[in-house]
Amino acid sequence: MRKKIVLIRLDKIGDLICTLPVDQVIDANEFDITWIVQKGMGAVVDLEAQKRKYFELDKSDSKNSAQKISEILAELKPDVAISFQAPWWVNFELFKARVPIRAGVQSQWHSFLFLTKGLRQKRSLSAQHELQYNLDLVLNTLNLKNTHPYLNFTIAKPAETNTLQKNNLEPQKYIVVHPGMMGSALNWKQSQYISFINTELLKMKKVVITGTESDEIYLTEIKKEFSNNLNVINLQSKLNLKELIQVLANAEFVVAPSTGVAHLAASTGVAVKAIYSPIRVHHPRRWATRGPNVKINLPHVECPASDQCFKEKCSHYNCMDLVSV
Repeated sequence: MRKKIVLIRLDKIGDLICTLPVDQVIDANEFDITWIVQKGMGAVVDLEAQKRKYFELDKSDSKNSAQKISEILAELKPDVAISFQAPWWVNFELFKARVPIRAGVQSQWHSFLFLTKGLRQKRSLSAQHELQYNLDLVLNTLNLKNTHPYLNFTIAKPAETNTLQKNNLEPQKYIVVHPGMMGSALNWKQSQYISFINTELLKMKKVVITGTESDEIYLTEIKKEFSNNLNVINLQSKLNLKELIQVLANAEFVVAPSTGVAHLAASTGVAVKAIYSPIRVHHPRRWATRGPNVKINLPHVECPASDQCFKEKCSHYNCMDLVSV
């Protein structure tokens, strides 16, 4: 009879994509694997050909989510649970449920109280990729050796092209520019994106702008600049996840900062030109998009900051200007 293992990552798209591949090193003949992911992230889990069992939790609603994870654990009765990144109450629920092996990153107070097998990882040093940090946690917990030289999240190119047809797009005849992000890292200014788009328009390229409502602060000037240009197609807030994947996968290439869309695009195999910050906790050494055709664009400076840009106090400011069009 197979043992049961629960893998928990309650985070955004990029974080999840940098975690999901770790289950490839777990022997499915030995373990029955269940994921617990952030509310709304199940759609990301379903993008990969590998089918996974999962539950969704909303970590912002700790009261109801704690009750739900308690019920999940009571039903599954897992032998092992690994918490890659989760609030304190998740580890507490693992403790209450008496999961025999409760693993996670040993750093904050609750990890010492509620986990049975913690691993010290100074992720803020960004010494290696986020996926490797997560993989190390699995290998340490299950006493495994890594027999997979390269793990990656992979999305098959969609067979459907109806979203392209609806927007008068032909495969490989347009590029995607996604300026938006969650704001956790440095980014190009809108003027730089505008210059880049103008450069591509001179090459007779069509440009597709993508984003959500929350990306508006990164798009206002760009949309205004190209509002009357028929070769710039604004698809902000007009695509669901599957439609977005269609548009990304069929582009000539995608330009994006350090955000979930860059990870999604790279996972389809499309060429990605990613724009990254040199700040230590934002560095591509830890957060680089992974795929067969990725180019990382990074200002080559010795950044003194560990987590927050020093701005005018730094002699390199604004170093993102060094990432030229």
